[in-house]
Amino acid sequence: MADEIRAEMVANVWKVVASAGDTVAEGDTLVILESMKMEIPVLAESDGTVRELAVNEGDVVQEGDLIAKIG
Repeated sequence: MADEIRAEMVANVWKVVASAGDTVAEGDTLVILESMKMEIPVLAESDGTVRELAVNEGDVVQEGDLIAKIG
């Protein structure tokens, strides 16, 4: 089963670092969010392959929104 990475707060997607199909290790940065002029990296929670990247640069995410799936 794929791990779902979800937003922990309302934020802007400042930069997308990973792409669907990329192999990632636990702790790798997937995207960088921006909230209140702070950059917040969103990290892979396990080793695997990015199955889906649900955000694009410039998107606004709400708390609980899907950012990525890693399988």
